[in-house]
Amino acid sequence: MATSEALLQVLTGAFPHSCHFNPCFCNANGLLSVKSAIRVTRKRSFVRQQVLNSSRTTQSGSKVYRVVGKRDALKGKTCVDKLDSVRCKCEPAKRASGIAAGEENKPRLKAELKQPTSVPLPKKDIFKGVSQPENENRGSSSNGKPTTAGKIKDKPKSVGESSMEDEAWNLLRESVVYYCNNPIGTIAANDPSSTSILNYDQVFIRDFIPSAIAFLLKGEFDIVKNFLLHTLQLQSWEKTMDCHSPGQGLMPASFKVRTVPLEGDDIATEDVLDPDFGEAAIGRVAPVDSGLWWIILLRAYGKCTGDRSVQERVDVQTGIKMILKLCLADGFDMFPTLLVTDGSCMIDRRMGIHGHPLEIQALFYSALLGAREMLAPEDASADLIRALTNRLVALSFHIREYYWIDMRKLNEIYRYKTEEYSYEAVNKFNIYPDQIPSWLVEFMPSKGGYLIGNLQPAHMDFRFFSLGNLWSIISSLATVDQSHGILDLIEAKWAELVADMPFKICYPALEGQEWKIITGSDPKNTPWSYHNGGSWPTLLWQLTVACIKMNRPEMALNAVKVAEKRISNDKWPEYYDTKRGRFVGKQSRLFQTWSIAGYLVAKLLLADPSAAKMLVNEEDSELATAFSCMISANPRRKRRGRKKHSFIV
Repeated sequence: MATSEALLQVLTGAFPHSCHFNPCFCNANGLLSVKSAIRVTRKRSFVRQQVLNSSRTTQSGSKVYRVVGKRDALKGKTCVDKLDSVRCKCEPAKRASGIAAGEENKPRLKAELKQPTSVPLPKKDIFKGVSQPENENRGSSSNGKPTTAGKIKDKPKSVGESSMEDEAWNLLRESVVYYCNNPIGTIAANDPSSTSILNYDQVFIRDFIPSAIAFLLKGEFDIVKNFLLHTLQLQSWEKTMDCHSPGQGLMPASFKVRTVPLEGDDIATEDVLDPDFGEAAIGRVAPVDSGLWWIILLRAYGKCTGDRSVQERVDVQTGIKMILKLCLADGFDMFPTLLVTDGSCMIDRRMGIHGHPLEIQALFYSALLGAREMLAPEDASADLIRALTNRLVALSFHIREYYWIDMRKLNEIYRYKTEEYSYEAVNKFNIYPDQIPSWLVEFMPSKGGYLIGNLQPAHMDFRFFSLGNLWSIISSLATVDQSHGILDLIEAKWAELVADMPFKICYPALEGQEWKIITGSDPKNTPWSYHNGGSWPTLLWQLTVACIKMNRPEMALNAVKVAEKRISNDKWPEYYDTKRGRFVGKQSRLFQTWSIAGYLVAKLLLADPSAAKMLVNEEDSELATAFSCMISANPRRKRRGRKKHSFIV
């Protein structure tokens, strides 16, 4: 009753004091939890036990995020002050004393909890407009698999294949992290043999994506919803490094759930969310891709579950807008591509991708399309949607026109003239033909092509980056012909890109003096290892989605068969070394969660290709029309048209 009265006072503006809310989403359908409460007095009353204690420090020295809500706090707007972590009081501990030394940093895994108190969502149609058999449980069949219409009839599985999938599911579920007894994500790796944990015991935004897709395909929606809402709360918190704060819409790279003793109570503990925005990351690089992946997953969740209530929430709409405003902010750049530093995406170490890397542009394009679908049509969003649409048109033109390379374009670059100063210049970026590497002449097949890794003035990075090319297909950033061309190249260069373990993160590797200069002699990124030409099994799921979209699933099926020969026996490593991926990576973690999840997603999508629709962006007719208008209205083309006329002076 005290809680209800206090909430009523806040809503009416009658309550004169600052209020504190519990950011634990125990009621996933509401903006705030039913457990949220107002701290009216300083006594240890029932109300105080439900809220966060402000301005206090744990025994381990970690600070508490103090969230000061204004009158419209319940509408999704909060004022944030000194936010370092978030707390949620949990059930009293079974031991009378505090937590043993070191355990406060240990993630709360499934084995540590008896029964999670998550409330299952109603299972709805995976895709709107796709009919399903009328049965009691439309989200999954009796064996737990999705039951969407158009599903390929399952072939009888061999004993080894079935046991491998069962093993993968067991490992994936063992990696689940709980916050206040609710599943919130999966740790990066659960390697019992590793003596150095580093940050592999944290929940990474990008690493959780394949895990989230696997859970969605299985009809287990709660963990994905919890992840989306809790990471959203981390977005607007203060993050500072050396007295400087990045943009407000930045999403964290990762977060950790810590269990710490509750101050003043010998038998109770509480969970603490501790995010990392790059302040503790190796190289201190902000994760540009985290917010983009968050939007992509939010769209996938809505399409898979049919539950649009999450993306329609005021706080979620605000979170989308904050990410967009950060990405669409005006700057000095003349290009529509997103300018980032080295190491700001999956390749999170120095690899010479600073500038406008393809991976970021493909995710950026996909996130813009997803945001345009999900933003509520209102006057306040009109300018943002207009800017978003204009950026989509310019970005697609820029990537398709200037990043694409095949044998014809390569020969054109080979004959480029340099130092052209005019609006009609052919070599717009002043690329020197001598930049064409010798390996590319042999690598480029007569049929097919790909999108280069980066483009800047006087510089083209000709390396093949897998994630960027695959996601360009998935998001329709590449044209239909270009998408088929990329798959043609992968098929033609199977021995280089797949070989003994799919899939090369980039090709070729930096070697010799080039490796020393570009990576700074990075001992982890040695040639054909880690991000420098290593083979990453997690890329299987993105290859599968791309192949399914282009109606070529047999390529993905062949890649999965290659992986199945050894990935389980090798204990699900993070990556493989050598040109053909024959060795388990020198510093590779075993039981890497996104290697496990990537394999599972690939298997589930090959069994039910229609489920890939939740990730795919089809060519937008409105954008295609605008794209054509932009080309026809290009002033450069008009000038070229006038140039045909001759005049006698």
